[in-house]
Amino acid sequence: MGNLDIIRKKGKLSPTDVIFLAKGILNILLQGFLTLQVMLFVLSPAVFYIREVYAIVNTSTYFLIYCNFWLTFWLSAHYCTTITNLSYGFFIWIKRIVSNFPSRLLFLTALGMFIVSVPGCWAVYEESPLQSSGNSTGVPGISIKIIQIISYFVSANTVGCILPFCLSLLCLVLTSSFLLRHVWRVKNNDSGSTRPNLQAHVTALRTIFFLLLIFTFFCGSQVLMIIRKSTTFSELIPTISWTLRLLSTSLEAAVIFQASNKLRRTILRRFWTRSWRNTET
Repeated sequence: MGNLDIIRKKGKLSPTDVIFLAKGILNILLQGFLTLQVMLFVLSPAVFYIREVYAIVNTSTYFLIYCNFWLTFWLSAHYCTTITNLSYGFFIWIKRIVSNFPSRLLFLTALGMFIVSVPGCWAVYEESPLQSSGNSTGVPGISIKIIQIISYFVSANTVGCILPFCLSLLCLVLTSSFLLRHVWRVKNNDSGSTRPNLQAHVTALRTIFFLLLIFTFFCGSQVLMIIRKSTTFSELIPTISWTLRLLSTSLEAAVIFQASNKLRRTILRRFWTRSWRNTET
């Protein structure tokens, strides 16, 4: 709402605000699709494992996940290039693109992840358990098995998950090393000229770290679902996995809230104004 107020007044959003706005929208949609998956999985597994329903819901969820992971990288890259001022050609290009064309960058990211995700609708099919050795649904009374084309899902997860995670981790390492050198120089030179920016740098670093930590928890929940058949707690693992997925979106919203001073000011101003009006009446 705060960003829409700025846009309505013909103001210009910063690249960080644009990325936060996009991540917030994706977060809401992802929470909705994950909740839908859980409801179908628990209340109506027969409907959940219909090929068309499973493929569409699963593909839409993966599309949102891939976009969210890439937005994490673009945010990490923006923080990294802004704080470190690296002179390498790749980082200069990243800084120019993120700073000058954030909306186009997010559109191209969504388009690319859409192209990567859509084949997932055709990479899933169903078979009788007597005819296949694929992954069983594990739902009593349902005689189908969901078969996923491994080559596609390995490629899609590499592009949508592993690549942005590695790039975000690189940005985290570069930003951390720069801040450590920055603190060391400030301490040895005993100069306070650069200290006011240190808190903002630490907030950016903390944001990248927590987003990557949530990233890891989410991927871990996916791994748990894959290995559940080889463990003695196969009935408990889906509950843990779905809980981690649902919590990750809420935790990411909390990270975005603590990372954006403008968002905190907007929400607190609206909250206190409304409370004050209620008190007066």
